[in-house]
Amino acid sequence: MQTIHPSSRLLLLFLSSLSLLLNVFFFNATAADENPFTPKASVIRYWNKEIRGGDLTKSPFFLSKVSPLTAVDAAKFASLASQNALSSHLPAFCSSARLFCFQDLSPSLAKYNPDASFAVYNNKNFTNYGTAAAGGLNAFKNYSEGDNLPVDSFRRYSRDAAGHDDKFDSYGSGGNVVDQSFNTYGAGAAGGTGEFTGYNREVNVPNLKFNSYADDANSRAHQFTSYTKDTNSGSETFASYGKNGNGVPNQFKGYGENSNVIGSNFNNYGENGNGGRDNFTSYGFNGNVPENNFKNYGAGGNGEVDTFSSYRDQSNVGDDSFESYAKGSNAAEVKFNNYGKSFNEGSDKFTGYGKDAVNQHVGFTGYGVNTTFKEYTKGKEGVSFAQYSNGTSSDSSAAMKVSGSAVNKWVEPGKFFRESMLKEGTVMPMPDIRDKMPKRSFLPRTITSKLPFSTAHASQLKEIFHAGENSSMEGIIMDALGECERAPSPGETKRCVGSAEDMIDFATSVLGRNVAVRTTANVLGSKKDIMIGKVKGINGGKVTRSVSCHQSLFPYLLYYCHSVPKVRVYEADILDPKSKARINHGVAICHIDTSSWSPTHGAFLALGPGPGRIEVCHWIFENDMTWTISDDA
Repeated sequence: MQTIHPSSRLLLLFLSSLSLLLNVFFFNATAADENPFTPKASVIRYWNKEIRGGDLTKSPFFLSKVSPLTAVDAAKFASLASQNALSSHLPAFCSSARLFCFQDLSPSLAKYNPDASFAVYNNKNFTNYGTAAAGGLNAFKNYSEGDNLPVDSFRRYSRDAAGHDDKFDSYGSGGNVVDQSFNTYGAGAAGGTGEFTGYNREVNVPNLKFNSYADDANSRAHQFTSYTKDTNSGSETFASYGKNGNGVPNQFKGYGENSNVIGSNFNNYGENGNGGRDNFTSYGFNGNVPENNFKNYGAGGNGEVDTFSSYRDQSNVGDDSFESYAKGSNAAEVKFNNYGKSFNEGSDKFTGYGKDAVNQHVGFTGYGVNTTFKEYTKGKEGVSFAQYSNGTSSDSSAAMKVSGSAVNKWVEPGKFFRESMLKEGTVMPMPDIRDKMPKRSFLPRTITSKLPFSTAHASQLKEIFHAGENSSMEGIIMDALGECERAPSPGETKRCVGSAEDMIDFATSVLGRNVAVRTTANVLGSKKDIMIGKVKGINGGKVTRSVSCHQSLFPYLLYYCHSVPKVRVYEADILDPKSKARINHGVAICHIDTSSWSPTHGAFLALGPGPGRIEVCHWIFENDMTWTISDDA
């Protein structure tokens, strides 16, 4: 039996007494059942000390963001952070602290029957499906569909198959913060058909890579329908489609349609094809601020018939470049219909159409607004050009009027509204105010103070959170750091905060200690018509200052907080327009001075006039917040 040294007994007795005394001392500052050493108890004490007349238990919304770590775990992870050792304990750290971390995928060596019907597959690394299959049919449906944080890698699908038919339906649709790659589909296959329907439709913040579709195929018909339709933000790349194909009819329908602020790269469509027929329909249709790059369509083809039907038609501003269409081809028939017929001018660059081609028939119908068209063999035999529209300032203003008439085409109804709408009895649409970010918590200041937070030390952050090169997590970390390090706008004071204490410090430094924090009560009414009930102007409805805090995507809960001068803040009951029952209590902020806003801001697209000519109001969305001087002053 192990004995305890007398000195150890004294130490244990001392610690026990100290714990009892501290519990008594902190009893009035925290709940009776709350350990006084937890991050939650610490924040409650800090709030009550820094905010005049404050009682954090009356602000359950803010309290819910505080770290759930136990006292023991908080001390342990703070110690690991100070030793630069969190990386080796990341799964436990993410789970205990309620952080957003991608799981590390290990290679999968699983094999499946050559004629399998695969219905549902989630968050795995799929290495080999249908390789060298002969005859038969593979059907694959619903790969990580509707998952909040899918992390997938699909390496080989029907590689080197012969006379084999493939159908792949729905890869990663409806995901939020998506990290996925699909390496090869039907590479080297001969005969048969391949159909791919639905790659990451309706996803939020995608980081997508599709490396090879039907490369080196022989006499095999392929069809790809819908790549990242209706997506929001993020980036996507498609590296190779139908390269080195022989007698292959390829069809690609719908790349990045109806997407919002998407960065797209598409390289090598039908490169070095022989005797095939390629048809690409709709790249970036109806996009908002797209960043598109398309390189190499039909380069080096022999006896090919290539058609490209629509590139960024009806899109709004953005930057696009298209390099090399049918370069170096032989005896090809090439048609391009409609490049860049946009509403508002962006930056369009088209380089290399039919360059160095031999015995080629070339037709181009409709090049849209603004800018350059280089290396087009105009006047050469076999070349026809139907319409080239070089944008002018008058064209631009006319385009702006067109887009203004299509109110809310890219801006959700109700996202922005005028101050006059905030009157009892008004019926108006409410946008989707639901928080689509992954659920996370603040870290205690005892941990954030030991973590690097700058682009200069980004390598350390990437190591801690296992962010590999070109991964989603790397992009998330670098985007957040870049935004936080961006110089403030004129008159703006800004700070990124990753702990509750830091947010309290920033809000009180701008507004003083007599402050209150507000947010919309819930998400009821989202995407529906609502009726405005009783309205209250904060601080008597006077023009005032506020500190608005918006979530940034990051492993731990990070807010971008900034001072907002010349605003009016309102609280309003939100009613069901039919029953008149109260369903929500909203907080709205109206920006009185919009003179420094961009002319392309969505508010002016939806509401009209432009910077400095109107005020703009919006609701505070779920899990965002605004701080103001308290009405109890």
